[in-house]
Amino acid sequence: MSGRADSDTDPEITDPGAAAAQDTEPDAVPDDEPIDADEPVDADEPDGTDEPDDDAGPDDEAEDAVEDARRARWTAAGTGTVLALAGLAAALLRLTRSAPALVPAAYAGGAAVCAGAAVLGSRGRTRRALWLLIAGAMVMALGDQFD
Repeated sequence: MSGRADSDTDPEITDPGAAAAQDTEPDAVPDDEPIDADEPVDADEPDGTDEPDDDAGPDDEAEDAVEDARRARWTAAGTGTVLALAGLAAALLRLTRSAPALVPAAYAGGAAVCAGAAVLGSRGRTRRALWLLIAGAMVMALGDQFD
């Protein structure tokens, strides 16, 4: 045995020079295997392959989180803007027709809430923006029920 408690090798190592070489040079090429000078060896990959690792490093995960947050901000801001414009258009259309005054007020109020959601979404408060978008759409739907 090699004398180390963590050794998993079955055959005994009788040559002390081989044991020292094994402990100090784990990636050494055996003497009986020729080295091909034409083949470049990458220092990062011991077997000379240039394939990328499948593991995503912490930098990749941080970049993905930043990209997800950016996408959520743009989605919240864009959706809030679209709903606010739709609510204002509906309020203006209801003002020109014969409808109770509560209907265009509900559309305008819902549009204002959605505009607030767009502002919150652009500042990164996407969860609150989502709830305001839901509330604004519900106020506009309630105004539609009064018609």
